[in-house]
Amino acid sequence: MISILSQCPCSGGGGGSGGGINQIALLTLFALAFGLWHATKWTRSTWNAEGITSRRRVGKMGLIVTLVALFAVIAGTQLVRPSATAERATVPISGIPKLLDLGSKSCIPCKMMAPILEELQKDYAGRLDVEFIDVWVKENAAKAKEFGISTIPTQIFFDASGKEIWRHEGYISKEEILGKWRELGYEFSKARVPGPDTQNASSPAAN
Repeated sequence: MISILSQCPCSGGGGGSGGGINQIALLTLFALAFGLWHATKWTRSTWNAEGITSRRRVGKMGLIVTLVALFAVIAGTQLVRPSATAERATVPISGIPKLLDLGSKSCIPCKMMAPILEELQKDYAGRLDVEFIDVWVKENAAKAKEFGISTIPTQIFFDASGKEIWRHEGYISKEEILGKWRELGYEFSKARVPGPDTQNASSPAAN
């Protein structure tokens, strides 16, 4: 399971909730391009060599168009195939929203995510549950399948009831994460660190 996961090479936000171009799509596109080139070359050479009639030309062109259309449909299906499973993921109800990052401690964009996750966990403790799972570790390999991921890192946003509400593939900045939470209806603000003024204000007035 671990070996089929791909690392996202991107260094900036993007991605969204859908999947990227996978290996099947690339192979299909290659076959489509090769088929078009070969069909054009074969058609020209056979027409010139055989001097075939217009009816046979139409028949051959019809076959080529049908094959090309078939390849195009397959490629299009693979290109838009979402990386997530048909059913959205869920986690146990915690009463607060949750950000789950599935990645690895070795991939570059995953390493870039590490300090961001630590900051979010520290700044919004008790209001946002932040968890990282290293899916390249053998004991966590099943998690990749459980959450339907094919690219790391993948961040999944869960509401307070434990239901998935959005996911993203690749690196995403702290500002983009907080911005997305706002779009989803969750506003977070840093906990105020007590200072001299706040301490004096909260303490009883001297007699």
